[in-house]
Parts: sequence; C-alpha cells; structure tokens
Amino acid sequence: MAEYGERRDDRRGERRNDRSDNSHKLAAPQQTQCRFCRRGEEYVDYKDIETLQKLLTHRGKIYSRKRSGNCAGCQRKVKSAIKRARFMALLPFCA
Repeated sequence: MAEYGERRDDRRGERRNDRSDNSHKLAAPQQTQCRFCRRGEEYVDYKDIETLQKLLTHRGKIYSRKRSGNCAGCQRKVKSAIKRARFMALLPFCA
C-alpha cells in the first residue's frame, strides 16, 4: 500500500513521491482588472445603456461577478446603476 503523498508506479513497481512531481502545477493566473477599473472610472453611469446591457442576460437578470469579470466594488456600482436605469425606464425589469 502506498503511503500518503506517494503513489505506486505500476510500470516499474516502484514508489514515486507526488510532491516532488511538478508536472501537475499550473501557471499562476494573471491578475486582471475589471472593465471599469481598467478605464479608471469611479462612477458607473446609469445612462450608459450600451455598457449596462452587456452586464444583463436577455431576460434582464444581472450577470454575476464571475461571469461579468467585475471586481466587488464595481459590481456593487453596476448593481446600483442598473437599478437606477430600471427605475428611469431605460432598462427593463424583466424580458
């Protein structure tokens, strides 16, 4: 039985330490900025309908942070801007 952190290599019948094997390591993901931080905007304009529509589904739901690529602060600003635009009848509440 192989011990913890080791596995048996069936071809040679010998044990190999998995922790020394670097083939399973992936490259570190690059730090990316959201579309609003990249532009240096501190305010998400509720009148910018083209940008806000890219952050909505065809049914009118707001995309999540993971899907839209926004940081947490900008996602909160986007949420407020979309809600303002919906209230002003610039964006639909639902499809």
